This record gives sequence, structure tokens and C-alpha cells, in this order.
Amino acid sequence: MPTLPTPSPSSKQTSARTPGYRQLLRTPGVWAFVLPGFAARQPFAMLTISLVLLVEHTTGSYGTAGAVAAVTGVAMALCAPRGGRLADRFGQRAVLVPGIALHAASVGALVTLGLAHAPTWALFAAAIPTGATVPQVGPMVRSRWAVALDCGSARPSSLAQTAAAFESVTDEFTFVIGPVLATALCTGVHPAAGLIAEATLTLAGGSLFAAQRKTAPLPHRVAPGSDSRRRSALSVRGVRALVIAFLGIGAVFGGMQVSITAFTEEAGHPGLSGVVYGTFAAGNMLAGVAYGAVRWRRSPRRRLLVAYAALTLACVPLWAVQALPVLAVLGLVVGLCIAPTLITGYTLVDALVPAATRTEAFTWLTGAVALGQAAAVTVAGLLADHAGSRAGFTVPLTGTAVALVMLAGLRGHLVPTPRNVVTGGVIGHRRAVTVD
Repeated sequence: MPTLPTPSPSSKQTSARTPGYRQLLRTPGVWAFVLPGFAARQPFAMLTISLVLLVEHTTGSYGTAGAVAAVTGVAMALCAPRGGRLADRFGQRAVLVPGIALHAASVGALVTLGLAHAPTWALFAAAIPTGATVPQVGPMVRSRWAVALDCGSARPSSLAQTAAAFESVTDEFTFVIGPVLATALCTGVHPAAGLIAEATLTLAGGSLFAAQRKTAPLPHRVAPGSDSRRRSALSVRGVRALVIAFLGIGAVFGGMQVSITAFTEEAGHPGLSGVVYGTFAAGNMLAGVAYGAVRWRRSPRRRLLVAYAALTLACVPLWAVQALPVLAVLGLVVGLCIAPTLITGYTLVDALVPAATRTEAFTWLTGAVALGQAAAVTVAGLLADHAGSRAGFTVPLTGTAVALVMLAGLRGHLVPTPRNVVTGGVIGHRRAVTVD
């Protein structure tokens, strides 16, 4: 009769230590994808705000600008998981190389149509391939971390949460730089300069990242008719619950971008929109640094619910703001509440899905953020046009409040399912998991 597995002394010693960023970055081979990955994801932080600024300049409407940006976000949300699934099956380079070329060409077409004052339907048509081809570098980097830390093993690495925190910090650092750079280019150089820079950086950074073959996960090819080929990461109930949570986070990003841009213009300081949004992103980044350095005793599920409730409460006073300094402070507070939610969600993915669908699972979460952002920029843009920027700030609150209620109802799905472990090639048993 097989006996239940017990932790080895070495694993006990490992769990007794608090994993840190220094230990994480000493993992062999990680620098080969960390630096190119940062360069390759920078353009994504510039896309939405550059698009909003260009279309608003040429049409004079935040509603139209938000709608075009929304089409881009929806196209990305719908196509990103498919791209992630193809990357799992055929390799990241096979998907990334043609993707960055198509994205740059689509952005070029969108810029040309915008400057030519093309009809709105033409902008929508160009926005579809622009969003559909956004390189999913963030999920690809997270998959490389999982391989480097061997998160697909029966006992995931204790550094998995630290890696998720590091990626959140990296993402938000790009969102500190990206909006400021895009705004400066669009307001100080040319309204199309932000999108042109985005396309150029996509080609350069994406090519550099795709060239790092040694750190890429191996393709998970399966035999025709295999069940693993038919199953999507979205078939996991926990992933579906996280998608709802990340839709609400997307509502915060989208609502903040459009509303901050409209607020600074109403205040007579349009050039400060990138700075104010950068403050919001800086809060996210700082919280990510702190969150990843703490050894948490509470379960990820409970931490996710607490963090989401805090995020919802932080969005409450936004609609009443009347001064730019106050908006910057409130944006910082909201940013501080986002990182714990993102980090915990991405940490849960490693425990919820098998390695063969990991990149796809990450892209479902990224796509959910994009979809929530798309809906938010549309609604916030319309509200800003008809009722002023303060009305647009109700969008982050509404999005997070609805998602929090649904997430609380689905919290039972966030308990990882134990994976089968085969002993001696004959008998399989399951490892015990801790639940609330």
C-alpha cells in the first residue's frame, strides 16, 4: 500500500526561508529573458493612450477615441488566448516573429487613416488587426519563469510568488514610463508620434526577445485526438473566476486612462496626463515590490478577496476629485491596491493549470484585462464627453464592485486541484492541498 509523501528536510529548510528578489534573480538563465522581455513589453504600455490622443486630436471626441481603443482591446482579448495556445503548441518564436511584423504594419495603417481624417468605420477596421496582433510578451515571460523555477513540478517553487511579484513590478514600471513617454511624444512632437514609437519598439524589442531561444518553454505537441488538445485553459473553473477578477482590473486601467486624460485637459494641463497616470502606475509598482518581499501565511484565495475589496474601496472617492494634486494622490492609492490582486491571481494560475496550457492561461488573464479596459475606455469616454471627466471615474468603481461580488460567489473554484503523482510507474496518488 503506498504511503503519503512527506516533505524532505531540504524542502522544510527551503520553506523556512523567505524567498527574495536576490535569490530569484540568481536563478540560472533568467537574465537572458528578463531584459529582452522588458524591452519587448514597453510598447504595450504606450498603445492605448497613444491611440486615444491621436484619435481625439483628429476627431475632437473622447467618445470616438475611447471606442476605437475599445475595438483594439476587444480584438486583443479575443485573439490573445488563441495566440497563447499556439505558443504552447508550436513555440513562442513561431508565434511572436510574424505577430510583431503584422502589428507594426497594422499600427502604420491606423496612423495613416487617422491623419487622413478617415471615417470612424475605417479607424475601427484598422483597430481590429492592431489589437489582434499585440505581442503577448508578458505571458511568454511568465511562462519562462515557470520553466526556470520548475513550477510544473508536483511541488511548485517557493519563488513562484516572488516571480509573479517581480513581473507585476516590471509591468508597472513599463506603465510608469510608457504613458509619460507617449504623452510627451503626442503633445510635444506630433499626435502620431506615440503610435509610431510603439510600432518601432515592438519590432525592435519583440525581435530581441524572440531571439532568446534557450530560455523558451518547449512546445507541448500532442497526438491528434488527444483530450489535452481539445481542452482549453478556460475549461478550468478557477481560471474562469480569475478572468472575472481581471476584467474588473481592466476597468480600472481603462477608466483611469481616459478620465485622467480628460481631467487634465479640463484643468488646462493636458501634458500632465501621463505624469498623473504614471503616479497611479508607480503605486502599483511600489506595492508589487513590497508584496513580493513578504512571506504570506494566508492562502492565495483569501489574499485575493481581501486585496480586491481594498481596490474597490480605493476607487470610491475618485468621482469626487476636484484638483490635480488630489487626483495624483488618489491614483497612487488605487495603484497600491492593484498589485496584490494581480500578483495573487498570476500565482494561482501556476497551481490551477498544467504546464501544457500555462501560456494560454496567462493570456486569458491578460486578455481579460484588455477586454475590461476596452469596455471602460468606451464608457468612460462617453461619460467624459457628456458629463465631464469626474463622471468617467465612476467606471473603475462600478467595474471592481461588480467583479468583487462575482468573485466572492466563485471563491470555491480558486482551490487548486491536486495533480496526480505516479509512484513506481504503477500507482498514482494525490498530494494534499491546504484550503481555507
